[in-house]
Amino acid sequence: MRLLSLLFSCCLLLQSTFAAPTRPNILWFVVDDMSANFSCYGETTIQTPQVDRLASEGTKFTRAYITAPVCSACRSALITGMYQTTIGAHNHRSGRGELKIYLPEEVKPVPMLFQKAGYYTCIGSGLPDLDFRGLPFAAPKGKKGGKNLKGRLGKTDYNFEWDAAMYDSHDWSGRSKDQPFFMQVQLHGGKLRADTLEANRALAARAKAELGSATDLEKVTLPPYYPRDPVLLEDWAAYLDSVRLTDLHVGRVMERLKNEGLLENTLIIFMTDHGISHARGKQFLYDEGAHIPFIVRGPGITAGAVREDLIMQIDMAALSLAAAGIPIPSVMQGRDILAKDYQPRDAIFAARDRCDETVERIRSVRTDHYLYIRNFYPERPHLQPNVYKDNKAIVKALRADHEAGTLSSVSEDLLFSPKRAPEELYDYQRDPWQLTNLAANPDYREALESHRAQLDHWMVETQDKGPESEAMYDSDMAEYLKKGNPEIAKNIALMKQWAKEGK
Repeated sequence: MRLLSLLFSCCLLLQSTFAAPTRPNILWFVVDDMSANFSCYGETTIQTPQVDRLASEGTKFTRAYITAPVCSACRSALITGMYQTTIGAHNHRSGRGELKIYLPEEVKPVPMLFQKAGYYTCIGSGLPDLDFRGLPFAAPKGKKGGKNLKGRLGKTDYNFEWDAAMYDSHDWSGRSKDQPFFMQVQLHGGKLRADTLEANRALAARAKAELGSATDLEKVTLPPYYPRDPVLLEDWAAYLDSVRLTDLHVGRVMERLKNEGLLENTLIIFMTDHGISHARGKQFLYDEGAHIPFIVRGPGITAGAVREDLIMQIDMAALSLAAAGIPIPSVMQGRDILAKDYQPRDAIFAARDRCDETVERIRSVRTDHYLYIRNFYPERPHLQPNVYKDNKAIVKALRADHEAGTLSSVSEDLLFSPKRAPEELYDYQRDPWQLTNLAANPDYREALESHRAQLDHWMVETQDKGPESEAMYDSDMAEYLKKGNPEIAKNIALMKQWAKEGK
């Protein structure tokens, strides 16, 4: 009997030893308005030790791109693992008026899938006492101090109707004992820099206080199509300080995970929702607006690895579900890029549509060497009237330099041409800033035609919903008009006039 008892005890011990490992926690860092300006991605003006550490302890993807270069459309895509054009969420801040947007029945937001699988779902800053700006809760914008408010959720900005109950809390601390969590850490990122020089100087002062120094604007390197205007230099320096402050916040969250004994069983993904907000960045499909950092660290992830295959932000949904052992929905367009049988894509796609009151429609396909862009409204200028962008000090400075005739020919051609080419083709490997459009070059006719066909096929295959209806535009613009800004009303009238003219 004692022998049987001993054997039984040994069996239990073996079962415990070889039991399935604890399900990993899943944590996303999603940062606003920031390109891959981190040391590990080649940025030399500043140092970003915390994100660099993530890269050294995990796998860094060098060619990650968004499917939409503006917050709400990108976030609608990443939270569903679907192209925003497929689910009808492709127009920025759409479905906010009387007319609503509903997801197809078979498409579920990722937090709902995690919640159904027993995960504690949360969205916030990742820190108990600091908000998405890295400041104490409820502090006035750009200032410190303030009452600490509990239960503050992070940014969502989805263009469809969704149930707030899909998030259990703003923080993982409220979960049950041993319950795994799915956490979205939403950070203000590039939005820490603001539209005015005064606000950016306040950010520089904050950088000096928290990091010991502010970025030296004389050391700033700008893309070749931006002039070394003092306003642009000071703005870019503030942007780099926002990168440094974001890096600091990431380090604090990582330290918290370590102190709570959670770090080694947490899959961490770091990415941004699109590139820097600038005249050719955010809202556009060039590298400045579409290329993002993407780093994965955690259980089973190879440390120090670098992947150069093409991926998209919607892949974050699929790989996260797979890591948690949750089945990936068959309709999901994102892929588990960490799967052993994963076959890298030959091409990836992106789309830009209406942003605020400004009507636009652009599509792109990117392959190993080429970026093909189709402008559906080529009769309109690159910098269409848009209150959000036109209020920025940098755009005001660019327009003033344009009026003064002091811009270089490349700046004039790329930023202020009254019309655009219907098609653009760039060898982005050799032309990283996309300066030379090869679409009209007969030497690249084969590449142009093949990419044109790939884009056509993708639009049909994924059921691109196309232009926004006039009824939906009017519904959403009714909300914008409530702001009482006459410039918005003026721009809406111009959009309607251009539409009637077929422009």
